[in-house]
Amino acid sequence: MSSASSGPGSSSPAPGSPPGPATGSATGSATGPTAGPAAGAASGAVRGQGARKGLWAPWHWPAWLLVGVVAGLARLPFPLLWLLGQGLGHLGYLVLPGRRRVARTNLALCLPALSARQREALVRRHFGWLGVAAVSQGIAWQGSPRRLRRLVRFRDEAEILGLLRAGRGVIMLTPHFVGLDLAGTAFTERVHPGLYMYQRIRSPVIDAVVQRGRTRFGSVPVERRDDLRGLIRRIRKGAPFYYLPDQDPGRKRGVFVPFCGVAAATVPMLGRMARLADAPVIPTFATFLPWGRGVEMRFGPALAGFPSGDDNADTASMNQVVEAALRTTPAQYFWVHRRFKTRPRGAAPIYPPSRRERPRRRAVAGSVS
Repeated sequence: MSSASSGPGSSSPAPGSPPGPATGSATGSATGPTAGPAAGAASGAVRGQGARKGLWAPWHWPAWLLVGVVAGLARLPFPLLWLLGQGLGHLGYLVLPGRRRVARTNLALCLPALSARQREALVRRHFGWLGVAAVSQGIAWQGSPRRLRRLVRFRDEAEILGLLRAGRGVIMLTPHFVGLDLAGTAFTERVHPGLYMYQRIRSPVIDAVVQRGRTRFGSVPVERRDDLRGLIRRIRKGAPFYYLPDQDPGRKRGVFVPFCGVAAATVPMLGRMARLADAPVIPTFATFLPWGRGVEMRFGPALAGFPSGDDNADTASMNQVVEAALRTTPAQYFWVHRRFKTRPRGAAPIYPPSRRERPRRRAVAGSVS
């Protein structure tokens, strides 16, 4: 299969996409298989697994109703979907005070140069983009290849496509920007199915639907508890791997390195993985374009001098890449995640306890007293 690319600095819509603010030549399939028997087998496996777990039981019906609504919304034109998402997000800003406080806290820590008024405006905009991400999930789950190619545009893709064409596996350092799911699905269809990190969702219905959507073009999910030797072998054979760097892993699996100047528990695996797989690390960012014009997936140059051989130093360098990216498009970074939940021993908590944590903290306090 062949692929045309307009080179660094270009932004490439898929074949047949209407002209927009970012123009360039079409990007077709770069390397590896796309949709086919593997995708069907993956989605069928998820359906079978769901049936065995009794996902049609009455207590799961509300989740299925939500899935049906999101799937139905996916049929709408994307500009209309964008407007609905912005409205839903602004409603979420009003009715989700806990997440609103988390976003405010994160922004105060990570962007302290902004005034309180500027940060609050950024929180409002962020909730709008969260709404867009939520209502566009149905496209990631079931959108046709043609629609995915029309909506998702690649930018600065020459290096990563060249590496994959040459049979070189890459690690895609992919921070949590809100366009991640839709852009990632488009990449698996258009370029290479690849592998991605997956954390199970609490609702088994939503979990099954999301897994089916993400694997429908042959992508393979990898959980943190899986044997990483198989993952390394696949990368060495030329597969891309989506590495999500910016979630709190807890004290046991993380080391404390600076993130926006704050000690943050971070998984120290990227440097080691790049060294074992002999894979370049390509920063990858997915953001929505304004007014429903689609999603842009931008690829940075491979990290120079990485890995260094020092896992902690590599982890700190990784966080610096994420910091630089979030400052370019701050409204679309995932601020509602409690990134600083795990604290160094003796340090005061940054966030108030969630509802699930309150009984635990009260029990601990009672045992101490």
